[in-house]
Amino acid sequence: MNHRTGYPGKALRREPHSTRRIAGVASAVLAVALAAGCADGGAPAPQSTRVPSYVEPPLPSGAVAAQANAPLPPAAVNCGDPTASLRPSGAGRTPNIDAIRARGRLLVGLDTGSNLFSFRDSTTGALAGFDVEIARELARDLLGNPDLIEYRILGSADREKALQEHTVDVVVKTMTITCERRQRVTFSTSYLQAHQRVLTVHNSGISGLTDLAGKRVCVVRGTTSLDLVRTQQPAVSILTVPSWADCLVVLQQRQVDAASTDDTVLAGLAVQDPATEVVGPDLSTEQYGIGISQGSDDLVRFVNGTLERIRTDGTWYRLYHRWLAAELGDAAVPPQPRYQD
Repeated sequence: MNHRTGYPGKALRREPHSTRRIAGVASAVLAVALAAGCADGGAPAPQSTRVPSYVEPPLPSGAVAAQANAPLPPAAVNCGDPTASLRPSGAGRTPNIDAIRARGRLLVGLDTGSNLFSFRDSTTGALAGFDVEIARELARDLLGNPDLIEYRILGSADREKALQEHTVDVVVKTMTITCERRQRVTFSTSYLQAHQRVLTVHNSGISGLTDLAGKRVCVVRGTTSLDLVRTQQPAVSILTVPSWADCLVVLQQRQVDAASTDDTVLAGLAVQDPATEVVGPDLSTEQYGIGISQGSDDLVRFVNGTLERIRTDGTWYRLYHRWLAAELGDAAVPPQPRYQD
């Protein structure tokens, strides 16, 4: 029995210290040689040991900084009164309405990131908001049940494409009626009026668009807000993102100094973060309409009939006071319809 190890057999032979040191050096040299050989042989190079920086928070997915000195948008197309739409009427063929009724549900394009207008209720998980209620009134009149809706979630830049490709019947998504957009889609009469303004944090020293020269502003792609900011304040640096919720995130992270869009949308963001505030004068007047595919005149007339009903039977006021009055004031009235026929 080996009394040093507790195992039978001979005692372990200790190698001289110099021998162990030489063996260790040889092993190290061999390891370096093998690593060099692997690198020469096409094996993956060792990963960098540089430690990444976590000081700056990442930008939201899809965020893009606008190019410096980008050309300004072209002059606005003139089509007369862009809010003029087709008069409600039950006359004529109704192929689009018939197709919706045969399907048994209305396909509605909107988003889930517009607080007060279309968002997920944190308690029920259901979509809620002013625009959601407008869509439900359409389904109520068209199908006899406000719940017969299939929602398709769209970004602002995807609204027109969805209508052109007929993947939705209507878009109810704070969509401003413009002559330029009417070249590609059709609109109902206006159902809400808004004004573009600026959102920033309290005590920022920013009181409107004039104070944003040399600063960074967040705007959503595919919106009229983007063109207005670039036109009225060309000295601003713009970060474009897919949704207004993303603008709130980058403002909270101080990656931008402000966001600019309609006061209706900004009011919803300010509710989510009381550290922010809407500032400055009205920069524009925006009329929201329901987007509809070109050539769907029967559906346009039907939608305008529903909007006419909710203006006169008190539904519009009830919906406005439920969702918007607390933030936008209770003196608003539904825009009067303008008809082109």
